[in-house]
Amino acid sequence: MGKKEKPKDEKPRETTVEFLASLAGVLVTGLFIITFVIQAFEIPSSSMENTLLIGDHVFVNRVQFSPPTGWIGPMLPYRDLKRGDIVVFLSPAEPDLYVVKRIIGIPGDRIHLRDGAVYRNGQKLDEPYVLNTGADSYNPYRDNFPAVPPPEYSNVTDLWKLTMPQHIENGDILVPARSYFAMGDHRDVSYDSRYWGFIPKDNVIGRPMFIYWSFETPENQYQQKEIAQRLSFLAHVVIHFFDETRWRRTLKVVR
Repeated sequence: MGKKEKPKDEKPRETTVEFLASLAGVLVTGLFIITFVIQAFEIPSSSMENTLLIGDHVFVNRVQFSPPTGWIGPMLPYRDLKRGDIVVFLSPAEPDLYVVKRIIGIPGDRIHLRDGAVYRNGQKLDEPYVLNTGADSYNPYRDNFPAVPPPEYSNVTDLWKLTMPQHIENGDILVPARSYFAMGDHRDVSYDSRYWGFIPKDNVIGRPMFIYWSFETPENQYQQKEIAQRLSFLAHVVIHFFDETRWRRTLKVVR
């Protein structure tokens, strides 16, 4: 007769306490990532079309442009902002408003526009992402910045009107230390550094990574503050989730 095989050792079953401990670990890790690493952000305006559309929902990397700190510093991909980066930041013109633009100039860069074309350090930029629709009438200040002074009645902030001359050298805007010059890709309508000045480094939140959901949204939706207005749009989203979601934009990388 053959030898009787020994029964295989059974894996010990996970106890309820161990399961709850594992679940708590997952939840804490997820909460840490959501709180400190990524942030959900909705594109509120058309200033970054066609790169980003109104109603695009993106995840923002909050860590990449932060200063390296502590023991975890070497483990994370920190870096400084580069020309061409798309960033989310707190608006210098409207407190508590999150804005998204593209970095055109970093500290030390010299910027000017001529007939709508951007020149950086004397070189005309090749910007295939730019959208010019003629949505607004010819604006000498906007298209020939900073050579043309801002008109008396305009949406240029009072502070920028006052401080802008201090940063003009030989017809260029000189970007100061710890500051950035940013513009929207939809140049005709973008409310950007031409109108409110530089982005302080401390205002930068992070870089949009990819679109996780995109929904057809009215231009002024972000201005709707009343509870009834928000509930009405929420009901619209529920009813039209499938037919007004832009499925082709899902998981699109932002660049």
